[in-house]
Parts: sequence; structure tokens; C-alpha cells
Amino acid sequence: MSKLIPPIRGMNDILPDVTPRLQHLENVSRAILVAYGYREIRVPVVERTELFSRSIGEVTDIVEKEMYTFEDRNGDSLTLRPEATAGMVRAGLSNGLLYNQVQRLWTSGPMFRYERPQKGRYRQFFQIDAEAYGLPGPDIDAEMIVMLSRIWKHLRIRQVELQINSLGTPEARAHYREKLREFLRAHQQQLDEDSLRRLDSNPLRVLDSKEPATARLVADAPSILDHLDDDSRRHFELLRGMLDKVGVKYTVNPRLVRGLDYYSRTVFEWVTTRLGSQDAVCSGGRYDRLVAQLGGKSTPAIGFAMGVERLAALMQEEDTPVPDASPHAYLVRVGDLAQIAGLQLAELLHDALPDLRLILDCSGGGFANQLKRADKSGARVALVLGEDEAGSRRVGFKPLRNDTEQVNLAWDEVIERLTPWLE
Repeated sequence: MSKLIPPIRGMNDILPDVTPRLQHLENVSRAILVAYGYREIRVPVVERTELFSRSIGEVTDIVEKEMYTFEDRNGDSLTLRPEATAGMVRAGLSNGLLYNQVQRLWTSGPMFRYERPQKGRYRQFFQIDAEAYGLPGPDIDAEMIVMLSRIWKHLRIRQVELQINSLGTPEARAHYREKLREFLRAHQQQLDEDSLRRLDSNPLRVLDSKEPATARLVADAPSILDHLDDDSRRHFELLRGMLDKVGVKYTVNPRLVRGLDYYSRTVFEWVTTRLGSQDAVCSGGRYDRLVAQLGGKSTPAIGFAMGVERLAALMQEEDTPVPDASPHAYLVRVGDLAQIAGLQLAELLHDALPDLRLILDCSGGGFANQLKRADKSGARVALVLGEDEAGSRRVGFKPLRNDTEQVNLAWDEVIERLTPWLE
């Protein structure tokens, strides 16, 4: 006998006990995105490798070490998407959605990065991603952040903190990068190995180091906020003023730089202390030059990505309520006539009550065993159908979560009797 084939490390099965929480997160997010005018777009999970090396940046950890890249049979280099923004921009350009247009788009699905698996970090992970194009002002930045705050409120997630920063224009950031590099070189004996490697290629990433000694050092590094151009400084001040007016609390974190090269001006993260080292549950920012970088006309843009698994884990940590997904009713049937009539009754009920969650027992056995399965399923009501009931188009109605006695009802009466149990 062959051995069982194990799953790929870092690519996890998501089991039925967990999916109700994920579905609730996705349903709430979808409803609020639609309420704010975002339309869904679905993009491929495989793109040309060049798309990510040109957008994310060739000296980022993602491109250098974490992408799943392979050659197809034509010799083309393809990559499983490590993030959604580049694919969204590519789709917008390919389909003529971006030039001289305002678009609010969202997508969801799996992303892939070859990282060391740990709690909250997987090699296949799911994100909900939203992007807004054609809007240069800080008002769309503020609305996007407010929209996320509303999602947390509806999900009853409390233990998250908003951090914001501005990276300015690429020119201002280049000037700041040199100032930062000078500071780091003067203290390079205190840097960890990874930060030393980044010193020349991408010194801003040193600001995000999780190594304690490096983190203490960069606390005294020059602040990017002191090197912003005038337009970026005004943009950031207006954003802060809008957030203050609507009561969204935030912390300005000048060390927040994000790991992707395409960001400019506003960047933000929602972080938590409840999930260990993987503290970011939602991240985003502006990328006003990415569309042009990928071959389109200059188009202002901003977006975010929510980590579905991390948010679901946070919901579990906070014990946030999730809608009950247990069945409303469980249909017990014993006897040949009841087998046929039970299926007929089940379909009648589904037609009349579209929101009804009904399990039709297909395991067989006597009344006692089927009623045990009904109770174990979490159903609120058992519908009991034997040969006599089937012949007379009646059914036993037995509440399972209180001491109410079973009653015998005609089929058309069951619809009215079940309706309150659906609320």
C-alpha cells in the first residue's frame, strides 16, 4: 500500500471548523467594499516574472528570495503572484480601464511566497485587496483608511492600531536614502548581517528590521518626515486632518517604509500585539508612478491588502462572534416510502425557504441513531418522517434545543413553523 502524500510545507488545508470565520470576514469585507463603490475584478494567479521584478523591485526580498518562479514549455519565465497590486495594474492596462478614468477595484485570492512558515506566515496565503486609480488627493487615502476602520468595527476587531507615514516623492526619498545610508555606515558595526546586505541596495528596509540591536539603532536615525518635499508634506498634513475629523485614531511611525519599491507618499499598516511577530494584518499605500512604470500613462493610485489568515486568527484570539452556520433543521427518515418522500419534502422546503440550512440524513439506521446525528449536527429542529407520515404527507416537528414536545404537522404547515427558527 502506498504511503499518504503529505501537504506541501507552508500550504495549509483550511478545514470546515475554520471556514465560517473566513466566510464571515470575506462577506463583511465584500459588503463594505461594494458600499464604498468598489467593483470586483478577478486576475490570474500566474503572471510573467517581469511584472513583479519591474514593480516590486529586483533588490527586494520578495523578488530575490521568495517568489515561486518557473519556465513553462515555451521557455517563458512565469511566477505565482506574491502580491496582487502588480497584477491589478497589469489587468487595468491590458483592458483599458485606467487611462483618464477613475476606478475603484477589489479582488481576493491566494498569494505565494517561499518564506519560513510560522504562525501567521504561510507559503500560500490569502488576501483581500482593493485599489483606487485616478485620484491624486489625500481624500481617497483617508476614505480608504476609514473604510478599513469600518470593516474592523463590523467584525468587532478591537486590538488593532493604525500606523501611518509618508515616503514623499521618489526624488525626496532618494535624497533621504543617502542621508540614512550615511548614518548607517557610521554605525555599521552595530548592524545585523541582513541589514548590512541591504545597506547599499535598499537601506530603507533596515528601518523595518526586527533585530533588537538594529531596531534600537534606527530609533536614532534621521526621519524621512524631515526630508519630505512640500507637496508630500501638505498631502500628509491634510490626510492627518481628515482622519482627526472623523475620529480615526492613528500613530505616525516614521520608520514605516513597507517592503515594496513602488510606494510613494502615504503608507499605512494596521498592526496588533496579539499575533506574535507577525503583527501586520493590513498594509497599503500610494503608488502614483507604478502605472507608468508598467507601460501606462501616469496615473495616481492607492491600495491595500488584508491578510485573511492573520485577521481570522485575530478574530479567534479576541473571540469575536461569527454568524451561526449550523443547520436549522435535520430531516430524519425511516422506511422506503419515507426515503422518497423525504427528498421531496426537503426540496419543497428549500424552494419555500431559500435561507434554510437543512441536512437530509443519508446515513440510514433507525430513529434513535438518526436523532443522535441530528443533535450532534447542531440543528435546532428535527423533522421526523416515517412510513405513516410519508403516506399522509405529514412530518414530526421536534425542537432539539429546548423541552418543547414534538408535534405532527402537515407539510405546508412546516414552512410556517420553521420560519421563526431561521432568525
